[in-house]
Amino acid sequence: MASRRAFVFFTRAMETFFQDGQLCQRWRCGASTYTACMELGARLMRWELSLPTGTREVIHWPQDVALSSIASMHGGNPILFPFPGRSYADGEKFAWLDTEGIKRPMPQHGLARQGRFKLAHCSANGVESVFLPDAVAHSAYPYDYTFRVRYTFRELALLCELELTNHGVCNIPWCAGHHFYFTLPWHKGLSRVDYTINLPSKKHFRHAADGKLVPFRDVTFPSDFANPEIRDLICTKLKSNRLSFGPKSGEEDIAILINDLPIPDAWTTVVTWTRDDESPFYCVEPWMGPPNCPEHKNGLHWVAPGETEKFAITVSLF
Repeated sequence: MASRRAFVFFTRAMETFFQDGQLCQRWRCGASTYTACMELGARLMRWELSLPTGTREVIHWPQDVALSSIASMHGGNPILFPFPGRSYADGEKFAWLDTEGIKRPMPQHGLARQGRFKLAHCSANGVESVFLPDAVAHSAYPYDYTFRVRYTFRELALLCELELTNHGVCNIPWCAGHHFYFTLPWHKGLSRVDYTINLPSKKHFRHAADGKLVPFRDVTFPSDFANPEIRDLICTKLKSNRLSFGPKSGEEDIAILINDLPIPDAWTTVVTWTRDDESPFYCVEPWMGPPNCPEHKNGLHWVAPGETEKFAITVSLF
């Protein structure tokens, strides 16, 4: 009898397969191939583009790393829910005060990136998964809700929607986000200094060790990716919902659109981060608000009983 790892099922342009004992999915949309593990972290793992010159990796995924390490894995698009970054309560790291003033644990980047999901819908051009909070998640975020992650795949664009529905009787706080690991550089012979990011932000911060947002004024955009000042930078007060980055030649830009308002909410946040100078990726991360928002309240969103709120991001190659 064949092992689970060996089974492959085809449905039009979508296939399912097992990797490290986990059910995964792959979609082929023209020149683009998307790979995801939607039941573990709802993680989009990889986006590859077929070109006449070969395959270009748009979203980076590390080789030979087991999915059991997905919570700490530097790759794909980790889903940050209910709060991105580090949360603090009364000076205690990785904690927050809930709506009743009770101190609760909150891991860095929240609960979803390492959590279990149920596959709710899967088709030739999209997928949707629903978060299955366990006892640990419920103790950290004690609300009656449904959190959905939805992807729509196109040949040269990717739509990502995060959706929170409140089934309870009190308002629910949240501030979700994405943690895209973009492959950079993506041309042989080029380095980070050859790529520019145009991020239309007017205010910038660092996240201090005590959880405070510290204003940072020593950066301007456009900037190249070799600039150390943009590493681990919190960018807010966006003048446009569109940002882009790519080679200085101006060709092959990657664009990110945040929701559908021309000018986002003032605390809508984009974080630029990489691990070190040699990392094969640079993260450009659209968040609903800055880190530690349950404490300072900037960028914290509330969903009323019976209501649903979405955070939508489009990543396009045109």
